[in-house]
Amino acid sequence: MHKQLPSYTSGTCDKPLIGMTIGDMFDTTVARFPNHDALIVCHQEIRLTWSQLKDKVDQAARAFLAIGVQRGDRVGVWSPNRAEWTITQFATAKIGAILVNVNPAYRLHELEYALNQSEMRFLVTADHFKSSQYTQMLLELAPELKMSAEGKLKSMKLPHLQGVINLDSAKHPGMYRWADFMDMAELVPAQDMTDLQETLQFDDAINIQYTSGTTGFPKGTTLSHHNILNNGYFVAESMNFTENDRLVIPVPLYHCFGMVMGNLGCMTHGAAMIYADEGFDTKSVLKAVAEERATALYGVPTMFIAELEDPDFDQYDLSSLRTGIMAGSICPAEVMKAVNSRMHMKEVQIAYGMTETSPVSTQTSASDPFDKQVTTVGRTQPHLETKIVDPASGRILPRGEIGELCTRGYSVMIKYWNNDEATAKAVDAAGWMHTEDLAIMDDEGYIQIVGRIKDMVIRGGENVYPKEIEEFLYTHPAVIEVQVTGVPDKKYGEELIAWVKTNPDAEQATEEDLRNFCRGKITHFKIPRYFKFVEEFPMTVTGKIQKFKMREISIEELGLDDI
Repeated sequence: MHKQLPSYTSGTCDKPLIGMTIGDMFDTTVARFPNHDALIVCHQEIRLTWSQLKDKVDQAARAFLAIGVQRGDRVGVWSPNRAEWTITQFATAKIGAILVNVNPAYRLHELEYALNQSEMRFLVTADHFKSSQYTQMLLELAPELKMSAEGKLKSMKLPHLQGVINLDSAKHPGMYRWADFMDMAELVPAQDMTDLQETLQFDDAINIQYTSGTTGFPKGTTLSHHNILNNGYFVAESMNFTENDRLVIPVPLYHCFGMVMGNLGCMTHGAAMIYADEGFDTKSVLKAVAEERATALYGVPTMFIAELEDPDFDQYDLSSLRTGIMAGSICPAEVMKAVNSRMHMKEVQIAYGMTETSPVSTQTSASDPFDKQVTTVGRTQPHLETKIVDPASGRILPRGEIGELCTRGYSVMIKYWNNDEATAKAVDAAGWMHTEDLAIMDDEGYIQIVGRIKDMVIRGGENVYPKEIEEFLYTHPAVIEVQVTGVPDKKYGEELIAWVKTNPDAEQATEEDLRNFCRGKITHFKIPRYFKFVEEFPMTVTGKIQKFKMREISIEELGLDDI
């Protein structure tokens, strides 16, 4: 009798893991490609080759030493996508300071939490971004800045914070100006930085990223050089990156997608990092791709949808594009076809992961059949392992069965910063990271994500996976985007609601049309009880749809609070 294969795979590869720190790898790349483009920041009109970028990075590293930053100190960066973000990223890595990524969308409460939870000593900050007045918020949290000398802050609410470096050209009370800060490099001999760099180990913690927790406070995912350097390398390796590639990065740098898959993926291969704008803007992205002859582009599916829908789309020459990554959620088949043909991205790939795994643990490849590219998140990345287990018993399931996806290998975080309890819950004794994502592995090892454990809807005792219903509703010609979630129900425990964004050019669909479309094609209990037509969905700053917010809004609007 044929025994079903277990849901376990390991990613094999003829390329070894990189056994060096980010700073050493950076210097290796600079030595190989000194005159190649390294960093192009369109909105700041900055263009740097690898050797010019190294000059800035080394200068910033020495400046950090000059203001008293020591190995292991936490240095935050709170800014949209700018050159200084990247210079800070590489400079802190060179001196062993732990970079803390602060979400550009944070407000007072979240900012205070991240600064104190990470025990941050220094913060590099923009003056403002969109409607967020960063300088103003900092002065509100730490009014002592107004009376304090630069780097000598003693704040009641932010007891660990000593100094703030502001990227504004104007001088702000108690804060260093970036330009003056950079000048302080003169106080530290280059040899001091080199000597310190040589003592660093690749397993040292180098980065804290706060996960956007849907419940409770965010957790500080603590990552090593080894974690993120190798992940960036293998993500770019899968796309066949070389020193001739040019990547437009419209996703936020504060997130793994930008700083690891983007910056470190480019750095390990000598490719160019291109930032089109401070935040995502369709026209800036299309313009940057065309003018810089980009070969690769990153984004979440909603970004690619917005680019394809731009009224001036056809005016931009995107023929230089070859590859890129879509991540964050599965790409609808029609969008994938348009990205392949209209954007020339024949080799675009889907990546899946989480901050806690540096981030990518599975990826499609350019040679995968089309149906695998639009229904799966690919196969296990090199040097990593994947298994799918029964969430209740922890046993590995046979292939084809739905269970929790777990991943193990070099990419799994060191810990959650100052949170042993949460760390022990997420990473088990055998080193497996429990993702809380529901997945299926097929006979070839391709993995399909079918939802979150907590998104699964139990209707009248039946397990319903929203993703399956979403995929079906996407086949309706009027539907551009759809998200399904559960709401409480007296009779069945839970019922389904579908939030739908329709195509303004298609014939308008009604609730009844969509229900009729489902009848006879999907099981009756999977047909949504409610439909809500929307222009947009509640999202995180990285473009991930927040189902818990959809649920809250739906409960309130449908008057289900009392159930």
